[in-house]
Amino acid sequence: MLVYPSGLDLSSSHLRFLTARLRERRRAIGSRWRRLSAGRQALLALAHLRNGHPYAQLAAGFGIGTTTAYRYITEAVDVLAGLAPSLAEAVQGASTKAFVLLDGTLLPTDRIAADRPFYSGKHKKHGMNVQVLADPAGRLLWASPALPGAIHDIRAAREHGIIDTLADADIKSWADKGYRGVGGTVRTPCWGRWETLSTGQQAVNRSHAKIRALVEPAIATLKTWRLLRKLRCSTTRITHLVQAVLTLHLTGSNWGWKRLPTLSCGMG
Repeated sequence: MLVYPSGLDLSSSHLRFLTARLRERRRAIGSRWRRLSAGRQALLALAHLRNGHPYAQLAAGFGIGTTTAYRYITEAVDVLAGLAPSLAEAVQGASTKAFVLLDGTLLPTDRIAADRPFYSGKHKKHGMNVQVLADPAGRLLWASPALPGAIHDIRAAREHGIIDTLADADIKSWADKGYRGVGGTVRTPCWGRWETLSTGQQAVNRSHAKIRALVEPAIATLKTWRLLRKLRCSTTRITHLVQAVLTLHLTGSNWGWKRLPTLSCGMG
C-alpha cells in the first residue's frame, strides 16, 4: 500500500488534550509498552475521527497492524466519550443563557434496506437520530446518545429526558414544528398552512424561524468531523463516537480555536 503525508485541520490543543488523557489511562492500567506512543495514538484517533479514513489505511500510514489500529482508536474514543458532559451538566451550564436551541439531526449509516428501525422517512435514508442543544449564538452545547433513525424527534427528546430537564431548570428552548405538542418550556411555531395563518401568527413564525436557524451551525459542527457524515461501524458504537466528537469540540472551544499546521500523519 502506498503511503503519503497528510494533515488535519485541528488545533494542536486537541492533540495535547487527548495525549494527556491517554497517558493517564496507560498509567491507570499499568501499560508498559505500546507500538505507538500516547501522542501517536492520539494522532491516529484524531485522523480517524476528523477525516474518516478506514482502519487499514491508517494502519499503513502509522506502520501498525489493522487490528492494532482498531484497538488504539477504540480505546481513545472510549476515553473521550467518558469525558463528555451529561445532559444535566450541559443544562446547568446553559442556565445563564437567555434560551437554548433544540433540534435533531440524522447521521447517515450504511445500513441495508431491511434495517427498518434505522430508516428515517423524513430524510429518506438510513441513519441514527441525535438531538442537539445549542446556545443563542449557535454554539454546540450538548449532543445526545444516538437512537435509530426511525424514531421521531419528539420521542427521542422525551426518551433522553431533554424536555423535563429543561423544564426543571426553567430554560426556554426554541424548536421546529417537529416538536409540536412536546410541552415543557419548548417553543414551536404556530401550526397550520401559511395562507391560513393570521398576520400576527405569520410574524411570529418569521421571528421564530430566524431564531431557530441559529442551531444549524451547531449541527454543522458535528458534521465537520467527516466520520459522522457516513458511518460504517456498528450502530452500538455510534453514541461513543458522537460523545468523543463532542468532547473534542468543547475542548477546542475552551482552549481556543487556532488552526496550526503541526498535526500531520502518514496515510495509506
